[in-house]
Amino acid sequence: MNPSEKTGARGGVTRRSVVRGTLAAAAAATAVGITGAAAASPLGARAAGAGRRVAVLGGGIGGLTAAHELAERGFAVTVYERKALGGKARSIPVPGTGRGGRLDLPGEHGFRFFPGIYQNLPETMSRIPFPGNTRGVRDNLVVAEQGMAAWKGRKLLLPTSVTKPANFTPPLLLEYFRSLAIATGAVPPQDAALFASKVVAFFTSGPKRRWGQWENVSYLEGMAADRLSPTGYTLLVDALITTLVAAKAEKASALTMALMGEAFILSILGAGPYTDADQLLNGPTNEVFIDPWVAHLRGMGVRFEVGRTVTGLSFGGGRITGAAVTDPAGRTSAIDADWYVLAVPVERAIPLLNPQILAADPGLRGLWGLHTDWMNGIQIFTTAPVPIAEGHVAYIEQPWALTSISQGQFWRNDIAAHYGDGTVVDCLSIDLSNWDAPGVVYGKTAKQCTRRQIVTEVLTQIRRSLPGGEQALPDSILHSWFLDPAITGEGTSAVANDEPLLINTVSSWRNRPEAVTRIPNLFLAADYVRTNINLATMEGANEAGRAAANGILAAAGSSASRATVKTLYEPPELRPFRLKDDFDYSLGLPNQFDAIAPSWP
Repeated sequence: MNPSEKTGARGGVTRRSVVRGTLAAAAAATAVGITGAAAASPLGARAAGAGRRVAVLGGGIGGLTAAHELAERGFAVTVYERKALGGKARSIPVPGTGRGGRLDLPGEHGFRFFPGIYQNLPETMSRIPFPGNTRGVRDNLVVAEQGMAAWKGRKLLLPTSVTKPANFTPPLLLEYFRSLAIATGAVPPQDAALFASKVVAFFTSGPKRRWGQWENVSYLEGMAADRLSPTGYTLLVDALITTLVAAKAEKASALTMALMGEAFILSILGAGPYTDADQLLNGPTNEVFIDPWVAHLRGMGVRFEVGRTVTGLSFGGGRITGAAVTDPAGRTSAIDADWYVLAVPVERAIPLLNPQILAADPGLRGLWGLHTDWMNGIQIFTTAPVPIAEGHVAYIEQPWALTSISQGQFWRNDIAAHYGDGTVVDCLSIDLSNWDAPGVVYGKTAKQCTRRQIVTEVLTQIRRSLPGGEQALPDSILHSWFLDPAITGEGTSAVANDEPLLINTVSSWRNRPEAVTRIPNLFLAADYVRTNINLATMEGANEAGRAAANGILAAAGSSASRATVKTLYEPPELRPFRLKDDFDYSLGLPNQFDAIAPSWP
């Protein structure tokens, strides 16, 4: 069933008025439009003197962030994007589905998720004007009150906020996390105790142990998963890693997964600067985030060249001397700029790094050691609401590692009134994270299935997990579906993914570059850059874009203020324990709270 085959929106945040001038500026910027190229504004042209021309190669979150920071500081910026602005974060209208003046149904690469640990991206969002919002598009974030794990017909509710322990001392944390695990009613007590010891061992690990030990073993080994029961492994190890990112427990860096787990836990506890743990947008991503951002950048003089694929970088005299871009007709043109920001994904950056560039910065060779995997979205459009949970849902122990969100309950606009043919009232947006495991219907991997077979498998796996089975998602309410068009050749040996996801494998940090390269006018703004968030996310790309902009400001000798870069929160109560742990690590001793210390390398 494709979009052409037939089969209560919640308001979100309170709308507030803003000053008339801001509204007028936002309206003027929006009127410019969002596609094609536009000339720089007179203000941008005046502000940009010699040595202030920037070419941003890639229009995803990293590239748009770098453009934003530099345009605010008077640089003349042009963004070149091969496909669509917003990159993996964009929404994708389903062609030909709008009727009666309605917009096309909103598909997407994968559903959006803005956890409370994000600090840099929300700050950028607050600087993007949106009519009626006091904090720009940031006010388009709404809170998911409670997540859920669906497992063997059971609902395991996952609170997005809980009462804190009395303080963050390790003994109290040990009991706290053990009790939380047991409270699910499914985790055996011995597994809960081991899990709690591993969580607290990481919480109290100092930087030396984190980078010397946790980074260099898999999440499987770091969590002593071989000591867990099958149920404990499923709920405490596999469920996290396969639903959070498209990764395998035996390959993913223990540091990356544990660091993100720590941050999410602190967010749920309301610690430090973190906000609500589970947030999402109150409408399609382009409508309430990307399009207003692009319009705002245009208003600052940023030019956009969409449909331009970067095919080469020229090097001479120790610098980048130009770039080549090709349009959809195959015509190639040259880019001449003072500064270059490479903001394309790792698999597209690698072919651009010629031997001269690699000789000038040998550290860039590490990109060949990075890995990607598949994590793509499917949207199931329905003629009745599908309120499975007031937040994200993980379908535990299903082979394709599925997660979903019922979007209608969070969107400010009524879906039937604004999108499609008027009969669609909800959208179940699903991420498929394991494309290599055999399914339950056809016994084939997702890569081996046709598009229709993929949807049949996904629906079957969801129904196997939910209480009520097929009654929870009956065929009678299915309208149509949309599979990420980045997947091509499905069901054949030529199957491919045009937009894979970076995976942080064991010891991969050493292969990741900084945003500022050894080439004085080349900077990187993508999710493979070393960042505090240490995971391929919108937040990581945003942080990289800020770092790239700061690098250009420094190299240009600019007196403008630097873009702020916020780091992950560290509870001050744990600092003494982390200092002691670094001392213990230097002596070759295990962490004092690690019940089963692994044989670290």
